[in-house]
Amino acid sequence: MAPREERGANKVLMAPLLLLLLPFPSRGLEVQHKFISPTLTNNFALDGSGAKIYLAAVNRLYQLSGPNLTLEVEEQVGPALDNPLCHAPQLPQASCEHRRRPTDNYNKLLQPDPEQGIVVVCGSIYQGFCQLRSMDNISAVAVSFPPSAGASGDQVTVFPSMLNVAANHPNASTVGLVGGGSSLPPPDTRLLVGATYTGFGSPFFPRNQSLEDHRFENTPEIAIRALNTRGDLAKLFTFDINPSDDNIFKIKQGAKERHKLSFVRAFLHRGGGSSYAYLALNSEANAREKESHSHSLLARICLGDPAEATLNGSSGGGGETKKLTESYIQMGLQCGAAPAGGDIYNRLVSVFPASAALQAAPGASQQPSALCVFRFAEIEEAIRVARNSCFVAPDSGLVTVLDSVVQGTGPACEKRNIQLQPEQLDCGAAHLQHPLSILRPIKATPVFDYHQSLTSVAVSSVNNYTVVFLGTANGKLLKINLNSAMKVISKKLISVAYGESVHPIMQFDPSDSTYLYVMTSYQVARVKVAACNGYTSCTDCLAAADAYCGWCTMETRCSLQHDCVNSTEPNFWTSASEGVDRCPSMTIMTSEINIDNENQDMIIQIHGNIPSLNGTKMYCDYGNNIHTIAKVAAKSLSQFVYCNFLPRKKYPAFPANQDHVIVQTAVRINGKNIVWANFTIYDCKRTGNIYPKTACTSCLSTKWKCYWCTRKYTCISNITQCEDSPQMNNRTDCPRIIPASLAPVSTGASQDITVSLANAVFSKVIQIVAMYWASRCLLFSSGSVEIYNCATGSTDCSQCLGREDLGHQCIWSESSSSCRLNSESSPVLDTCPAPEIKKIEPLSGPREGGTLLTIRGRNMGRRFSDVINTVKIGSVTCLPLRDRYIVSEEIVCQTGEALLPFSDVVTVNVSKEGKSRDRYSYVVPVVLSVAPGTGPKAGGTKVTIRGKHLSVGSELHVLVNNTKQCTDLIRTDTAITCTMPPMETTAAVPVCVQFENKSCTNDNITFKYEKNPSIKDITPKRSPISGGRIITVKGNGFLMVQNVSMVLHSIGKEQTNCKVHNDTVITCPSPAASNVTMGNKPAPVDFYINGLLYRDDRLAPEENIHPEETLHTSKFSLEYFADPQFFTAKKEKWIKHHPGEPLTLVIHKEPDNLDLERNEYQVKIGLISCEIQIVSDKVIHCSINESLSTSERQLPVTIQVGKFKQTIAMLHLGGSETAIIVSIVICSILLLLSVVALFVFCTKSRRAERYWQKTLLQMEEMESQIREEIRKGFAELQTDMTDLTKELNRSQGIPFLEYKHFVTRTFFPKCSSLYEERYVLPSQHLNSQLGCPVQETHPLLLGEWKIPENCRPNMEEGIALFSTLLNNKHFLIVFVHALEQQKDFAIRDRCNLASLLTIALHGKLEYYTSIMKDLLVDLIDASASKNPKLMLRRTESVVEKMLTNWMSICMYSFLRETVGEPFFLLLCAIKQQINKGSIDAITGKARYTLNEEWLLRENIEAKPRNLNVSFQGCGMDSLSVRAMDTDTLSQVKEKILEAFCKNVPYSQWPRVEDVDLEWFATSTESYILRDLDDTSLVEDGRKKLNTLAHYKIPEGASLAMSLSDKKDTTLSRGKFLVCLVLPADELTEHKKSHRQSHRKKVLPEIYLTRLLSTKGTLQKFLDDLFKAILSIRDDRPPVAVKYFFDFLEEQAEKRGISDPDTLHIWKTNSLPLRFWVNILKNPQFVFDIDKTDHIDACLSVIAQAFIDACSISDLQLGKDSPTNKLLYAKEIPEYRKIVQRYYKQIRDMPPLSEQEMNAHLAEESRKYRNEFNTNVAMAEIYKYAKKYRTQVMNALDSNAATKRTPLQHKFEQVIALMEDNIYECCSEA
Repeated sequence: MAPREERGANKVLMAPLLLLLLPFPSRGLEVQHKFISPTLTNNFALDGSGAKIYLAAVNRLYQLSGPNLTLEVEEQVGPALDNPLCHAPQLPQASCEHRRRPTDNYNKLLQPDPEQGIVVVCGSIYQGFCQLRSMDNISAVAVSFPPSAGASGDQVTVFPSMLNVAANHPNASTVGLVGGGSSLPPPDTRLLVGATYTGFGSPFFPRNQSLEDHRFENTPEIAIRALNTRGDLAKLFTFDINPSDDNIFKIKQGAKERHKLSFVRAFLHRGGGSSYAYLALNSEANAREKESHSHSLLARICLGDPAEATLNGSSGGGGETKKLTESYIQMGLQCGAAPAGGDIYNRLVSVFPASAALQAAPGASQQPSALCVFRFAEIEEAIRVARNSCFVAPDSGLVTVLDSVVQGTGPACEKRNIQLQPEQLDCGAAHLQHPLSILRPIKATPVFDYHQSLTSVAVSSVNNYTVVFLGTANGKLLKINLNSAMKVISKKLISVAYGESVHPIMQFDPSDSTYLYVMTSYQVARVKVAACNGYTSCTDCLAAADAYCGWCTMETRCSLQHDCVNSTEPNFWTSASEGVDRCPSMTIMTSEINIDNENQDMIIQIHGNIPSLNGTKMYCDYGNNIHTIAKVAAKSLSQFVYCNFLPRKKYPAFPANQDHVIVQTAVRINGKNIVWANFTIYDCKRTGNIYPKTACTSCLSTKWKCYWCTRKYTCISNITQCEDSPQMNNRTDCPRIIPASLAPVSTGASQDITVSLANAVFSKVIQIVAMYWASRCLLFSSGSVEIYNCATGSTDCSQCLGREDLGHQCIWSESSSSCRLNSESSPVLDTCPAPEIKKIEPLSGPREGGTLLTIRGRNMGRRFSDVINTVKIGSVTCLPLRDRYIVSEEIVCQTGEALLPFSDVVTVNVSKEGKSRDRYSYVVPVVLSVAPGTGPKAGGTKVTIRGKHLSVGSELHVLVNNTKQCTDLIRTDTAITCTMPPMETTAAVPVCVQFENKSCTNDNITFKYEKNPSIKDITPKRSPISGGRIITVKGNGFLMVQNVSMVLHSIGKEQTNCKVHNDTVITCPSPAASNVTMGNKPAPVDFYINGLLYRDDRLAPEENIHPEETLHTSKFSLEYFADPQFFTAKKEKWIKHHPGEPLTLVIHKEPDNLDLERNEYQVKIGLISCEIQIVSDKVIHCSINESLSTSERQLPVTIQVGKFKQTIAMLHLGGSETAIIVSIVICSILLLLSVVALFVFCTKSRRAERYWQKTLLQMEEMESQIREEIRKGFAELQTDMTDLTKELNRSQGIPFLEYKHFVTRTFFPKCSSLYEERYVLPSQHLNSQLGCPVQETHPLLLGEWKIPENCRPNMEEGIALFSTLLNNKHFLIVFVHALEQQKDFAIRDRCNLASLLTIALHGKLEYYTSIMKDLLVDLIDASASKNPKLMLRRTESVVEKMLTNWMSICMYSFLRETVGEPFFLLLCAIKQQINKGSIDAITGKARYTLNEEWLLRENIEAKPRNLNVSFQGCGMDSLSVRAMDTDTLSQVKEKILEAFCKNVPYSQWPRVEDVDLEWFATSTESYILRDLDDTSLVEDGRKKLNTLAHYKIPEGASLAMSLSDKKDTTLSRGKFLVCLVLPADELTEHKKSHRQSHRKKVLPEIYLTRLLSTKGTLQKFLDDLFKAILSIRDDRPPVAVKYFFDFLEEQAEKRGISDPDTLHIWKTNSLPLRFWVNILKNPQFVFDIDKTDHIDACLSVIAQAFIDACSISDLQLGKDSPTNKLLYAKEIPEYRKIVQRYYKQIRDMPPLSEQEMNAHLAEESRKYRNEFNTNVAMAEIYKYAKKYRTQVMNALDSNAATKRTPLQHKFEQVIALMEDNIYECCSEA
């Protein structure tokens, strides 16, 4: 015997059934009204009359009006600041050290108390706190609790137990029951509550180190609490019912893990003279015990006499109060204990107390469920037996005392010499042990099983039926009707809310029990329990076996009983329980009427349930508006109705070739035909006339009373009309010809035929009768005579001689090759020529044989016996088939088995042997593979089976799983294609190829059935009626799909074929629809996948559902609208255009509801597409840049949307005549200008001759100077590189900035200088002089958030809440998009917001990265539709700046470790190379530079000076410093400071103006050297800055530098100063001065060779830098680079972007141009150095070279190209190869997993987690949130992902918190 399977399944103390989604309301159920909640629903309740419905949802309370479910009142009750470790804030003396956070409020209890007019509303916040609200207006609190003062006016003491009523966790259960008694004035109302324990040790307790538990002491599992609002309010929700401890049921702390109670429902029930409170619950499995299982329990508590019942059980006499635990007893409920081996459903999900039985539904998500019935009588008897077994006759196996309860008596059951009273057997007593538990569960056999999840049950008893309503986890409602034996007799179902679980409790409308209130996850619905009007006849109505429906006789309709008039009177309304045979019917006493009879009256007998018709005015209705008066026979037991017969003149016409007509008659009362029947009018004469050849037999065999008159040869209805004729009683008496077989007769031959007659009586007039043979057939026979012709149908000898078996006398003439009649009766020649085989097929077959071989030819036997055993293939016999043999022409035989494969001719030996020309081959078929190897279990996959010799044989089968056929077979020699059948399960099944029904060939081939493809959604959901709009279908499993089509049933014109893109996306053009769909509700669409109609797996029809419930319902629909209409701006039909000019069209369109995207419009002019630039709701702009020159002068302008195409205008190409005129005018002007130019040339040429000699002399002088300059440049190029390498000190320390300064300078580049100026204190300059580090005080680096202390708590709370919002992905993405859509949100604001977000989320870089990726996807989508190559080119959006910041963070380590040193060396090299030559102190131009703009274009001789300098600072005393004699004194100071402080960060250097330089000319003389003093020279009215040459300081001079008391402010860049050269503007003004007029004229371009000299000197350092940037160290690039490049490639692949140039540009824009170029141009972001303007200009040239190296476009360089591009033109191709190789190496490396990247990001966050003050960043972000508050709120409300979430409320909460405090703090300030 198989063991029973115990399922963690579900039981319903009446369980649910399978649901189907139906297109229209089922005949059994109908949803009348709905109310939809934006948040998850929790509970609902009805007032006493059903006039009001109270609905509780997460954070919301609703009051709805019945029955329409219209909203009356809405109240918001959450979210609230709460923490489960804190006491409720209503407890005045309690404080909490834990942080309270915004918490959603889940309703746990909703119990109306109509007597007091209140609704008890308990939520999950504040430890399960309850409120008492008004039933008239649920938004109003009826009784404030806790009260401010008690009844006596004293201060009320509030205890936690008064507040901790319900469970305080969303997933913990709570049930309740309100009850009271009228015996005590005022009514003593109580509240029974059962709540799951959520304290310490439970799975609901917060997982932290806290041991603080407010639940154990204050919230028992079961409690009875005071609820008297008219008495002392200080006692509300207390347990003090004398004594308090005994009115609760609390499990001991140590036993809670073994007794985890989950409550299902609490309800009242009256029985045995008492009232009881029942609690249905589950005891959950213990996770620590493997064998532990959940089990269902039913607990009972006594309440006392029902007339005086209260929840505390007080008696009317005011005696001792009944304690809760005294009467408490529990028992198990076991559903499914019937036969051994059956399923056991052990978890309760819903109960419903019926009058005599408890209906229970056990079930869980996606698990089997069942419906069980437990009778209260059995429950009550089990309780009495258990109490008796505990106290009178102890039985330890039957009952036990619950020792796990704190309030229990403890000891086990023991025998007592007492006699228990009936009340004690039912409810126990104080002196008896309590509480009790019955050990043996009460068992019930399921009355209904369901293979999926049931969640709810409700029961009603109607008309001798039990009707059960079952809710499911998928939002369906099932109605089953049970008879008195609890057998299911019918099922109906309806969809209430697709995909939403039905709440465990359903309630009937108190005012009308034919309506049921059902709540799902987001809805509450009022459902009509029956839709009887769907049945049109009494038979259909009663056969449906719907308890609610019956036949309303006098109204002739199926209805609910109360909808039928006089339904309480007998026979007016017939219920289904009475059976179909009680349907009204009638019998017409004479139902066959002879047309020859005179009929006066019709008698009708009424059957079935029809009320008494005595005295009723009624008619007989014959149709065609013919009525006769009817009356009822008096005093008849059966109802007989008499009415006048149909008048003869109104008889209906007989149909053609029919001897009768059927007339329907109905009894009509009050204008309705309540019952009807048919009668027949027949005519015997027509019977004989219709069948003239068999007139006699037809007359005597008809069902009418007809007679045959032989004398008149006619059929009559009255025998008296033919009395003198022989009497014929039946058809066998009719005269007839006796059939006889006749020999065949050849054509042209004569033969006598003898006819035998029967029942023939001939009179003397027989000769006369014989004369009329031709005109009237007196006798008829179906016998026949065969007439043959030998020459016909006999083409060879065998066919001719074979006719002998047919009795034909034929003979074959070999000479004439013809068949003729053997008239001479000469001997027939027996032999024929040898068989001639013309064709055999098939030509091959399997070696096992069994092939049906068809042989066609001539002379292949005269009969089948001739060919038996005569057919062979070589030596193998082929057995002919008798039924397939055609004489002489065709033999079909079955081949035998061959031992080995071979090939031979086919022989037929019929007296002589004939051989075939073709050979038949025995082969061995080989099956190699099947493709595809997988497919959906629904079938329809077309597979191809590959192999060899697959076309052999005559019969082929492909078996799947050995049972099912693969259909639609098509085969060739190497392949078989067929369509796979459906399969019930997903599995790999064998595929068998069977030839000739033999064994399988290669049965190792398998085909795997997978889950069916699933379609989740389609977008968009709107289409023009012409169709063709691309619909995107999303789901999964699409790679298995071979073909998909989209169909619009009934209103669609044709199906459209779809395209599969990947496993999750299909696109389909929308089908065209008829105009009838316009403006109607959405039209359902279906998909055919692999030729099969797509049905959701959950919607598949089941065998146990009624046929009408298996109707397919489309899950998807399209809303059709009129085709869009377009017109030109002025609605003109002609547009003129001149060829060669650009064309821009402005197309207007009518408003539509299609929400079309830009790419859905196509505009064409002729065949040329017009590129769409702008699309708005009303206007489309498009342009064409190419020429429209064509031979045609008129081109149509068409616009197309999907399949809809509209020609809006014609474009006329004109202007040819105008062009000719313009050309003539232009030629004339050119001729005139040529004459003028010739005259001017002649004049100028003579003048030029005079200047030629003078210019020649100047050129010679210039050439001499150029040669000299080139020689110098060449010498410099050869020596500078060696000198620079020798002088550059590689060992000096690299002054890297700290990470926090690197971040702030990178994130806020425009603000870094401002921050330095504003936040670096003046006193720090002194510190810098002493070598102390200078600390930046950037606001984001502050250790503390500077806000007033009195505002701090709430502002910190607001910022914390705002931080929570920013950590919500949906909010943050919507927030960013909302701000970017604002026109006044400038690019600077976007960059600032991005940087602030980076700082705020720096501690969660994984989350920051996911946000960045989501925003990048949106940016890519926007760019892909325009020009994808422009993406990331600039920083115009928040995400682009976020990407820059992300790269900076992730690349910082690589920058320091790999790139930092070569970059710093390059900077040092640039500075030293510049310092080697002359530098103009005013303009900054130098002899050596990389930038043409900063080149000193003068030949100024500069000589080096080595100076011995002493300086007490930076750790050195004296050094030899190299300077140039053209250096100003400030430049000398800079070089000295650089020499002394080269190992010190620049921020710690003294400033030039803070030091003095003193020259010791002699031992006694010294001079303070300054840029300007009294010795300064004046040149052309301008002072020249002093240089070393001015002071004539010699080589090796001794100088001393010291700190100055006051700054040297003599130097300013006014126009009165000059150093080496005049500025360019001043050169222009004074070019005529004396000095300038005598200066040697030299072309400034000759000095450009100095650029090459500088470039060659720095080349090695630049190469090292580029190599460090573009090389991969240890075969592993920076993690961020690999991760982001893979992300870009993935996005490109998803969008079908395969252009490698686009990907190259994306990568270049994201890394080299976005990060490296920024670093190359701004070394001060990385190092603590001084970046001069000149160095900045040189770095710009290097950055440009880097940009060109990363570009893919070819540089078009010429003599006019800028030098910054020409300088590195030769190196750019080589650099490009390095870049491309770098990208390729990264692409070829194995991809990074998300885990690796997240680990790297987490490590980066950890390293720098305390560097920034995120509160400051949050406050700055908040300023944007405040400014655009309305726009953000609108965006949250319109976004689908945030619409139904509390994000809007939280955002408003942040605004409220911050704004209140800001106003307060501002007022204080």
